[in-house]
Amino acid sequence: MTDPRLQQLAELAGLAVDWIDANGRAQRVSDPALQRVLAGLGHPADSVEAIEASIQALLSAHDARHLPPLLTVDQHQPLELAGYFPASMPCRVLLEDGSEQQLQLDDQARLAGSLPIGYHQVQIDQQHFTLAVAPARCYSIADALGTPTPRCWGLSAQLYSLRRPNDGGYGDCLALEALVRSAAERGADALAISPLHAMFASDTQRYSPYSPSSRLFLNSLYASPAALLGDRAVRMAIEACQLHDPLEQLELLPLIDWPQAASFRQRLLRALYRDFIAAEHPLFADFSSYRQHAGPALERHCRFEVLLEHALKRDIGQDWRGWPAAWHDPHSPQVSAFARQHSEEVEFHAFCQWLIERSLQRAQDAARSNGMSIGLIADLAVGADGAGSQAWSRQDELLAGLNVGAPPDILNRTGQNWGICAFSPEGLRRNGYRAFIEMLRANFAHAGGLRIDHVMGLQRLWLIPQGASPAEGAYLHYPLDDLLRLLSLESVRHQAIVLGEDLGTVPEGLREKLAARAILGMRVLLFEQDPPGHFKPILDWPDSALATTSTHDLPTLAGWLEARDIDWNQRLALIDGITERHWRETRQHERQGLRRILEHNYGQPLADSDALIDASIRYLGHTRAPLVLVPLEDLLGIDEQPNLPGTTNSHPNWRRRFALPATALLDDEDAARRLELLAQAREQAWERDR
Repeated sequence: MTDPRLQQLAELAGLAVDWIDANGRAQRVSDPALQRVLAGLGHPADSVEAIEASIQALLSAHDARHLPPLLTVDQHQPLELAGYFPASMPCRVLLEDGSEQQLQLDDQARLAGSLPIGYHQVQIDQQHFTLAVAPARCYSIADALGTPTPRCWGLSAQLYSLRRPNDGGYGDCLALEALVRSAAERGADALAISPLHAMFASDTQRYSPYSPSSRLFLNSLYASPAALLGDRAVRMAIEACQLHDPLEQLELLPLIDWPQAASFRQRLLRALYRDFIAAEHPLFADFSSYRQHAGPALERHCRFEVLLEHALKRDIGQDWRGWPAAWHDPHSPQVSAFARQHSEEVEFHAFCQWLIERSLQRAQDAARSNGMSIGLIADLAVGADGAGSQAWSRQDELLAGLNVGAPPDILNRTGQNWGICAFSPEGLRRNGYRAFIEMLRANFAHAGGLRIDHVMGLQRLWLIPQGASPAEGAYLHYPLDDLLRLLSLESVRHQAIVLGEDLGTVPEGLREKLAARAILGMRVLLFEQDPPGHFKPILDWPDSALATTSTHDLPTLAGWLEARDIDWNQRLALIDGITERHWRETRQHERQGLRRILEHNYGQPLADSDALIDASIRYLGHTRAPLVLVPLEDLLGIDEQPNLPGTTNSHPNWRRRFALPATALLDDEDAARRLELLAQAREQAWERDR
């Protein structure tokens, strides 16, 4: 039985004491688990006195008279201000464009919904706040294509898996440029890519794109220096560093050797930086302009990188929470003094960020100039490493003491701990949602779309105290309406579509809210069956979600048909014999069901896996989905998946490469045939539905 005062504290903090699991069963968080999660939120609850003190602190913070620094409202809707001001108060509004309006609250203390979208400064009775006026919905695929019934298609790619001559052992933005041109020539409107978030430059062992150091900046390893500085400058730097042979050996490997490849690329980047500074390069003015525009956020990130490097050299740890106390505060005099003493190292990391920013922009420019209506779709990870740059830079807005994960369910009986931290709802409100807004802007900056990983995190996240099991977590609620308004505003500002990865346990009503905001959900062929083996008919697929054959965390179509995912789970002892046997029986039933619906639709026998993959891609093309995304692995009929959840070193996660260079991938016989089938199906779907 939950302590009533502890329950009150949990509810004040936004925690769900009672919740419904994936099987529809009612669950309750235990008192010890609540105490640990509350401690991670900054609300001590280990004694009666601590609980009472935390309750009083939260009641004070939630006082309706305390005006937050930012409020949100939908355009054409009144803003309710009765909790803060009396009726009929005069208002001075400084609009974003510099103009000014003199308004008055109505007799219910509401501000009329007459303001344009944007961020405006409001003054009432000597109090100031920012008002974010949001459009009713995000920039949509219909907006991007200029048609009310879009039926477009695109590809999805793990950037590192691409190949080009002299790439140093993994894919980069030059390979991406080649792929977007090739895809655009064949009629693609979009190319979704794996996350390019900043990792840890000094720690090459960490390379999962979904466990970044910061979602504000980019992974400089993916930069294409030759595109900006010229081939000659890169060749000379490679020779000076004696990297020609080592890089050539890395390019021959079937799997990426991230520690070696990253180490060599860092050496190359440092050599290029020294030459760039010494030679007073013609692009130095552009670099300086970028650095000035990026401002304090970039400076903090670069300082963190240098601090981390020195911490590792001094053997004081890779987690900033274990560093000397003077280094904990990004704004401390000691950190500023350190940055001055190591100004060249700080500048080097800014140089790296400039290179990757400009490289990624080149790829998006190539996509749009070659005819893609959307271009690149960036991927936003659900959280960041608590030991990383973003958590260090925004300590009041990120919960570095709690990890994001998932509660136990039928597929994961022990639950999941993703080892990343999330935003603090209270910290976001206190700081006017600045960390959320800056993150959206950073990720929209060089893309025509944004995929939000685990979009359910806009409403709630399962948070786990450090050192606890996933079962000892709890759901924390987020200010969904505020976040959706800010997302809609930034989407329209950047003219970029939004996709929400809504796979798994989705809170009731969330999909409807997302659809109302023109945020596309995701429907994966392998999941669109109920019961197993009964696949959803073509016209039953919704027009509020994209359609795809698979994702990076799931088996490829070929792998699913061959049960490669089951083989891996058995080989790594992730399942027992009974589970394996049941899984294989179910898979056989599912394969038969997929073959049955495809043969029914297309009236011809499908004798082998290649034919089933062809028909599956064609089938998705005929759905009402506004956008169909096909992973490169399925275009090529590859049977191994990029990532096997629940594994780290036992499966080559994030290391697989394609055999063909990016310029030739879509000329592959299987890929070319499937692209033609997809393009024809999309055209037929558009003719049917317009």
